[in-house]
Amino acid sequence: MKEKRKRYIGWAYFILYIVAAVILVFNQPLYDRTLHSNPPDEVVRYKVPLYICRHNTLPTGFEEEITFEDVDYTYGFYTLFPHIVQGYAMRLVNLFTDSELALLYTARLVNMCIGLAMAYVVLLIGKHLFVDERMRWLFCYLVMLLPQSLFLHTYVNPDSMCLLSTALMLYGLIRGYKDGFSVKSCLILSLGVILCALSYYNAYGFIVSSVLLFTAYFFHRQDGKIGFAWRDFLKKGLLISGIVLLCISWQFVRNYCLYDGDFLGISTKESFMEAGGTIRDTYYSRGESLFSMLFGTSFFPKLAVSAISNYGSVAIYTWLVVYIFYLLLFAAGIFGRLSVRDYNGGFRTVFIHLNMIFCMLMPLLLLVQYAYTIDYQAQGRYILPGIIPFMYYVCSGIERLPIWKKSTDQRKNRAVAILLLGIAAALILSVASAMPYYLQSDVLWK
Repeated sequence: MKEKRKRYIGWAYFILYIVAAVILVFNQPLYDRTLHSNPPDEVVRYKVPLYICRHNTLPTGFEEEITFEDVDYTYGFYTLFPHIVQGYAMRLVNLFTDSELALLYTARLVNMCIGLAMAYVVLLIGKHLFVDERMRWLFCYLVMLLPQSLFLHTYVNPDSMCLLSTALMLYGLIRGYKDGFSVKSCLILSLGVILCALSYYNAYGFIVSSVLLFTAYFFHRQDGKIGFAWRDFLKKGLLISGIVLLCISWQFVRNYCLYDGDFLGISTKESFMEAGGTIRDTYYSRGESLFSMLFGTSFFPKLAVSAISNYGSVAIYTWLVVYIFYLLLFAAGIFGRLSVRDYNGGFRTVFIHLNMIFCMLMPLLLLVQYAYTIDYQAQGRYILPGIIPFMYYVCSGIERLPIWKKSTDQRKNRAVAILLLGIAAALILSVASAMPYYLQSDVLWK
């Protein structure tokens, strides 16, 4: 691709992200019951950084100030680091203004900046994964400008930092496999693990895979025998482990001390809700089978649609053409990936692919378990931690399609240009579809 064209595509990549994110950040309501246009759970989650801003301390899960109205439901039991960053950014802004809207926008803009950092890391990942620059840009656009993916970076939640953490872990592993896990690669991997551990539990599969893939690197074959580089493994593994434990232990020690040995805080949260009289009406509590939930309802169609574009409180949909465009693109990529078998990397390559599949499946399995036993929510945002490996397989699958291989460079350029324009148009349509609901909503505060 020509340098001038690459610059235009790169500028468009970041500008599209920033403009769409800013529009959503400043137009989404809070406390709007009528139109169901609140971002998912933001009403409850925002109470945590707001508490930190007002009191300059961390709340426990039992604080009445962060519970949701008459329902004993709170996010104070979960990992707090994303809300700590938002809360102290709000404190800084609070030095200059007491505007409640300014504080809300600050918390949202923190996540928008986290998403911008992720966009840069995804760009670096693409440069390592794809030789063809056209596929690099298609990969970046698909990961960051998927309407639902961008949406997660525009309101108060831990998902944004969680997605950044997966990008950092993958980038650290990719670099590590190429430079023998230099200090820089180890630090990047450490940062990814730290942010993941302190943000969202449903991406913990990436931590497991990072450990496995890091360990696998030090196996080698010599003179027909399999050996293991113990010295390098311990030297670099202890560096990563030491940094990670130093930075994350406070959260789990705090939970252990506050919640009678409950490191994660999940059991304490469930007990707290039960004590408050909260009764969960679930498929499990009704004695219905998991099969009936998955295949007797529209669980998977809802999941697929809401993973592409579903704004507000999972209530604002976009044009049908957006869903068709993405589903056809995904189907083409998956077909190309499965139909052509040209793996020549041996056991290590197979092991890497198995781990990436695990990273995609783990959020889905956790969602199914959560939906069945706790709260039926067929929401695609829960499976988006697997978006980077998924989009890699889609793009590499498109590269393997016979029609792509046989095309000339000019046709390939035209095809990718059409796809990038399609992705941009899908994002614009999704944001535009939500605006009538947002602009009608004048209920920002009680």
